[in-house]
Amino acid sequence: MNHDALGLGLHDINNAGVYAIGNGDVAPLAAAMRAAGLRVARVDLHGVVDKRTLLARLAAQLDFPVGFGGNWDALADNLRDLAWLPTGGGHALFLDDVDALRATAPAVFDALLDVLDDACHYWVEQDVPFWAFIAEAG
Repeated sequence: MNHDALGLGLHDINNAGVYAIGNGDVAPLAAAMRAAGLRVARVDLHGVVDKRTLLARLAAQLDFPVGFGGNWDALADNLRDLAWLPTGGGHALFLDDVDALRATAPAVFDALLDVLDDACHYWVEQDVPFWAFIAEAG
């Protein structure tokens, strides 16, 4: 699979957003994003079933600055900043194995999608692509 197979149109910043993909699509899509000049970050959410663990995992694997507040507002703020990361041509965030979170905490999963969507819109307004990929087994 390549990014053209999904019809993402990496050349158009307005296509940046939140997308659901299969776990098997992560590696080839991440490679396509790197080839497009984006900074790729992967967060393994295997076994995450609640908000507290989700936010801690995101903070740790995205290397959030010390003092991360551990709430939705702090997550939104950090995803709109990212000054501590090299930007390259933009960002591609892959959240692997979200199945347990989606099944056990659907409200938390939906809130996460909202925060990611807001971050994508924010970065597009800054003329920087920010893609978020939610990878599921099924």
